[in-house]
Amino acid sequence: MRTTQAGRAARLAVGAAAAVALLAGCSTSSGADESAARTDVSYALPANATPNWIVPLGIAGKLATHNSAIIRTLWEPLVAYDGSEGEVGRVADADLADEITFSDDGRTVTITLDDRTWSDGEPVTSADVKFWFDVVRASTDVWASYSAGRMPDNVTDVATPDDRTVELTFDKVYNPEWLQASQLTLVVPMPAHAWAKTADDEEADPALAETEEGARAIFDYLVGEGEDLATYADNPLWQTINGPYALTGFTDSGQVELTRNETYDGDDAASIETVNLLPYTSSEAEVNAVRSGAVDYGYIPTTGLDAPEQYENLGYRVEPWAGWSITYLPYNFNHPELGPVYRQLYVRQALQHLVDQEQISEVIWKGAALPGYGPVPQNPESDFLSDEQKDNPYPFDPEAATTLLTDHGWTPGDDGVLECTDPGTGDGQCGEGVEKGQRLAITILSQSGSAETDNMFAEIKSTMEQAGVGVTIESAPLNTVLSSIAPCEADQPECDWELPFFGTAGSWYFGGYPSGERVFGTGAASNFGSYSDETFDELMHDSTESTDPSAMQEYSAFGAENLPVMWLPNPVYQVSVIKEGLEGTTQDPLASFHPQRWSWAG
Repeated sequence: MRTTQAGRAARLAVGAAAAVALLAGCSTSSGADESAARTDVSYALPANATPNWIVPLGIAGKLATHNSAIIRTLWEPLVAYDGSEGEVGRVADADLADEITFSDDGRTVTITLDDRTWSDGEPVTSADVKFWFDVVRASTDVWASYSAGRMPDNVTDVATPDDRTVELTFDKVYNPEWLQASQLTLVVPMPAHAWAKTADDEEADPALAETEEGARAIFDYLVGEGEDLATYADNPLWQTINGPYALTGFTDSGQVELTRNETYDGDDAASIETVNLLPYTSSEAEVNAVRSGAVDYGYIPTTGLDAPEQYENLGYRVEPWAGWSITYLPYNFNHPELGPVYRQLYVRQALQHLVDQEQISEVIWKGAALPGYGPVPQNPESDFLSDEQKDNPYPFDPEAATTLLTDHGWTPGDDGVLECTDPGTGDGQCGEGVEKGQRLAITILSQSGSAETDNMFAEIKSTMEQAGVGVTIESAPLNTVLSSIAPCEADQPECDWELPFFGTAGSWYFGGYPSGERVFGTGAASNFGSYSDETFDELMHDSTESTDPSAMQEYSAFGAENLPVMWLPNPVYQVSVIKEGLEGTTQDPLASFHPQRWSWAG
C-alpha cells in the first residue's frame, strides 16, 4: 500500500466549525495594509497553561498540547498529521518522510526520507530515525507515550539500507491507517551526531545508543537537560533543529520567543519572523490583554460568544476552536482508601448518572462544549463511534444513582454522606475491598484559571451532595495537576490523588485514528488511574489490527458502558480571537498551532 500526498490514509472531516475557521482564515480587513508590514505575532497561550518542556521525548507531566506544538516547530516528526488544512490527515510538507510504502503482506513499511539538513549543516539521515528508536526502546518505563505492545515494542527491526531509507518490520499485521496516523507520528528523528552523549563535555558518539545501557544513559541525559528551563534558549543541544522555527527566548513563567529558522530547507517554511507566546494566569488577565490590543491571537471565555461584537469592534474575529478529543476525570483505582470503591462498576455508574452533561454544556459552557459519553470523539461523528456511546448509557438521573448506591449497602451517615453499612461481595453488598464505615466522599483536583471549569464542578458538587456523595474541590495550575497524577501503587505516598481534571481545553487529543491504547491500555504511561480490563485491552488491540469499522465501534461501546473514567462535556479547545489581517490560522482539531503557516495580509 503506497500513500501519496494527494491521497493519504482515510481523512476525517472536522465539522462545520473548522470549515468556518478555514474561510475566516482567508479574510482580510481594512487594516490589511498596516498589518502587512508586520513581522511578528503575539500569541496568548490558554490561561494557566505554562510551557515547561521542549524535548522531543515526552515524560509524565509534560504532554500538554502547547508543549507538543512548540516541539513541532523545532523538530519535525517522521510523519505529520494535523487538521490545519480543514480536515485531519497527513500533512507531508510538515514531516521528514518522502514516500511511505507498506509491503504486500503488511508486515514492513519502507520510508524514504526527504533530502534535509539539520541547522548545523549535517544531513538528516536514517541513522537519526534509528537513534530515536534506540533511545526510546531503552526507556519505555518513563517515555510517556508508551503502551505495552505498541510503539516501539511492535517494531521488531529497524533497518537503514542507506542514509535516506528506513525499513520498519512489525511483529504482526496492523491496520495501516492506525500505524501511519497513531504510531509513525510518534517518531521524531533526533540528531544522533549532536545528541548521542551522556554529559555536556562529551563528544557525541552515535554508537553509544546501540547498547541498551548507553541508550538509556542518553535518554536520562537529554531529559535531565530538559528539566533546566532557564537554559532552553542557549543550550547547544536545543540549537540543533530542523523545524521552521528556532527557540530564541524562554522564561520560567512560560514566555516563549520563536524566531524563523533561516537554515530551514523543508516545505513548511515560516512567513512570520517572530512569534511571541504569552502566558496568563487567568482568563480575566487574558481578556484584559485582548481588550488592550496586546495580543494578535488569543482566547476568551465561552461567555464571549454571547456578545462577540465586543471583540469584533476591536478588530478581532471570534472563532470557536473545536477539537478531536475527549474529556474525562480519571479514577485512581489504586488509591489506598477509595480505590476499592472506584473499582465497583455500580459506583461509577451512579456517579455518571449525577453528571448533567446536557445542562452543563448549554448553560455553563454556552454551547462551547458538547456532551461526551465514551472513549471516541463524538464531534464530528465518524465510523468509529458506536450507537451505545452516542445514545448515552447513563443519562442524568439522580434517582437512579441513589438507587444503585442504596441497593448495594450504602446508607446516609450523620452528616448525610453515604457510608458502607453492608460490606461484602454478595448481592446488595458494597463489594470487594470496601470496608464497613467507608464514606463515599471524593476529592477532585481541578486545573485552575477557568470560570467555566469552576462553575462546572460547583454544579457537579451540588448535585452529588444532594445524592449523598461528599465532594471536595481543590484547584491548581495545569502543570501542577499533570505532575501530581502519575500512575501509582496503593502503598506509595504519592498515590493520594483521586479524581484529577485537566480538561478545560479537552483532556485527550487523538491523532487521526482515535484508538485508546495510550490512555486506557493496561500499564500505559498516560493511563493515570491504572484502569485495567482484559476485555477492553482486547478490544483496543483489535481496533488497531482490523480494518473492519465494527472493531472500533465495539471498543467505543465497551468504554461507554464500563466507565474507565468519568465522562464529562468536551469543550472546544478555546474560543479564539484573531486580529483581522492575520491569515492562515485554520484551527487544528488536534489542538496544535502552526505559526509557520500564519501571515499578515498584504
